[in-house]
Amino acid sequence: MTAHRRVLVVDDEPTVRESCQRVLGDRGFDVETAATVQEGLDRATRGYFDCALVDLKMPDTNGMELVRTAREHRDNMAVVIITGHGDVDTAAEAVRLGVSDYICKPFTPEELVDGVERALENAPRGGFAQAVDRVVEKMSATTPQPEHFEHRSPQALAQMVTRAVGVKKAFASVPNTLLLGILAGVYIGFGAALATLVGHDAAKHVGVGIAQLLVGAVFSVGLMLVVIAGAELFTGNNLMIASVLGKEYGYGRLLGRWALVFVANLIGSVVLALIMYRSGLWKMASGAVGAKALAIANAKVNLSFGEAFFRGIGCNWLVCLAVWMALSAKEIAGKILAIFFPIMAFVALGYEHCVANMYFIPMGLLLKNTVAAAGLAVGTLDGLTWGNFVVANLIPVTLGNIVGGALFVGSMYWWLYMRSERRARPADAA
Repeated sequence: MTAHRRVLVVDDEPTVRESCQRVLGDRGFDVETAATVQEGLDRATRGYFDCALVDLKMPDTNGMELVRTAREHRDNMAVVIITGHGDVDTAAEAVRLGVSDYICKPFTPEELVDGVERALENAPRGGFAQAVDRVVEKMSATTPQPEHFEHRSPQALAQMVTRAVGVKKAFASVPNTLLLGILAGVYIGFGAALATLVGHDAAKHVGVGIAQLLVGAVFSVGLMLVVIAGAELFTGNNLMIASVLGKEYGYGRLLGRWALVFVANLIGSVVLALIMYRSGLWKMASGAVGAKALAIANAKVNLSFGEAFFRGIGCNWLVCLAVWMALSAKEIAGKILAIFFPIMAFVALGYEHCVANMYFIPMGLLLKNTVAAAGLAVGTLDGLTWGNFVVANLIPVTLGNIVGGALFVGSMYWWLYMRSERRARPADAA
């Protein structure tokens, strides 16, 4: 019945457009999307659509402008408002213009499909009385959100990560993912290099505790670059487990993407370590910065398997919470604050991050036979080898990171907010 029904989705949030396109597309609708009111107007006036889903809160103008203009050209098109903002005055205007339904954000796939199908049943205007009552009731009951309300609820975030973010990452092109993974390795390396510089003498002046806070504070720039500039980080991508639990794709694709990003992060991190080594910047403070980098690397490869593993759990628990909260924020300032405190905490506490260690330890290995090692007792650096980098640190830390991020954040929030939704999906009944 819905095979030839065309739906236009107009919303400024990419995740909302992608989710609507996927959910409605799975139900047989032909879906097109627009990111602005003007783009939506162009599509609505030039092409035929049975139904339009329109967000009220748009960056260029209010979504009601699209409804008013579209009514002049497409009087028989059903219109559904999707928004987190609403009041009685808006409801009255929506009713006057013949809006068929009102879906409150965040909405479930079932609410989305039901809203579109109800709107199509009530269009054209011939059976509209009940729909009018429904629009007024919903918009009157909606709590208006203040203009400064710029974050998503945990439930909406769980839906976005499961249905949109994780799916987009899993099906992105391999070349793009590889390049973005290399960039992430470099960006985290920038944070690690800055942390080494700040930490080389901070404890002498402010004590160990404050020094650790300072090191953690500057290291956070790495994840800020990853999230805001855009890159693919293995530890953050542990959240993709939510999409697998939601049956968007299987474990094979997940592990393949994790492996690709992991290798790309390693390439980027080592490239930056080589750049820093060849730059000679480690010679600052009469070589004290290089000596600090060497000491960091040596300490990491001499951790026991258990120490490295459990420090990895704590690290990525906080890193994935930082990514999770940054996705919740809609403004750059909010993303920066969401990232800063969890990352500062994980570094200050001394936890282990596998991608950061892809810079720290290779940097130490490059400095092993330089003047940075002068004054160390013979045999002190015997454990600092490429083999121990992998076996004694990278493997246990990576496993711990997966537990901390995939289990305690991705799986936990999926279980809390999405498990009942998965049980209701038709695919589970088969």
